[in-house]
Amino acid sequence: MTNNSEMFSMMLASSSSDHTVAFCVILALIVALSGVLLFFVVRGKLQKPSVESAKKAPAKSVMKETAAASGSSGANSIKSVETKQKFSKILVSIVIYLFLTVIAVAVLFPFYWMLISSVKSVEEYNATIPTLWPHEFVWSNYITAFTGDLNLGRLFLNTVIVGVVSTILSLVITVLSAYAFARLEFKGKNILFAFMLATMMIPGELFTITNYLTVTSFDWIYLPAANPSVWQKISPFFSLIIPFLVSVFYIYLLRQNFMQIPNELYLAAKVDGTSDLKYLWKVMIPLSAPTLISITILKMMGAWNSYIWPKLVADDDLHRLVTVGLRGASFQIAGTNMVNYPAQMAAVVIVTIPLLLVFMFFRKYIMRGVSRSGIKG
Repeated sequence: MTNNSEMFSMMLASSSSDHTVAFCVILALIVALSGVLLFFVVRGKLQKPSVESAKKAPAKSVMKETAAASGSSGANSIKSVETKQKFSKILVSIVIYLFLTVIAVAVLFPFYWMLISSVKSVEEYNATIPTLWPHEFVWSNYITAFTGDLNLGRLFLNTVIVGVVSTILSLVITVLSAYAFARLEFKGKNILFAFMLATMMIPGELFTITNYLTVTSFDWIYLPAANPSVWQKISPFFSLIIPFLVSVFYIYLLRQNFMQIPNELYLAAKVDGTSDLKYLWKVMIPLSAPTLISITILKMMGAWNSYIWPKLVADDDLHRLVTVGLRGASFQIAGTNMVNYPAQMAAVVIVTIPLLLVFMFFRKYIMRGVSRSGIKG
């Protein structure tokens, strides 16, 4: 009897996993078919105006003359054409909104699953048949995420320190570099800028080994000791911050924005005896505020989400960041071999909320700053 129940539970588990795979495949097919259908519909919609615009006025006059000549039959044909046009517009709108709805569901469903899983009980989460709504809300999972072995408060503190310091220093370097390439004149400026842009084609992972050897030679790697010195406690933060202070993409983005500011302002300021730093602080930075806000947000998000480099150089209790700590936490229930996945999901929600709020409140600045940097004049 026990063997039969175990076989039945295994069959249910395998069938549920098969259903999950089938659901993902069907969803992918729906998205692909919707995309293909949307492509052909929009393509036909875009091609029609080019033909109709050239014959719009003559067509109307011809239709009116035909209607006047043929009487009621011509009027009926005009109405039928207008009805078909309205129907085609409605059909195009339905297809577009259907496609956007499918994409929105595919994007938002993982977040929804994360939220509802964070308030489930362990038994409900490990059930053979998953539930799309919790039977009982277990808010203590968030308390467990903070009070467990994860030490979430320390992880947040380390991440904030690395993120804020690296963002401020990176902004200073980016502003000065972009100003030099946008306004100052020196030999080899365009060649140097072209070489900098060429480095963007090199994957960042290729620099991992050389960066690691460099920070190791500077003794910026934390080595466990009984009584670590102040330098041993602080130096790993240097390896987390300094190697990624310079971003060629941010320099290019801000330089393009500086190029939009009329050069006459700079020449007038130099005639008045204004220094370059004063002109940069009083004129260039205020006019480029949206782009600077975008760079600040993107840099902070990059520091918050970084995983490979912090895992390599700062995988200890004193310097671990949220991504590394969250990935390495066991969340194992005491006395059992079970993993408390709802508490882990609660920790993921806590880590995700700051970035989500930043993006929700500052997304218009990101879009505005990036779009302005691509417009010349």
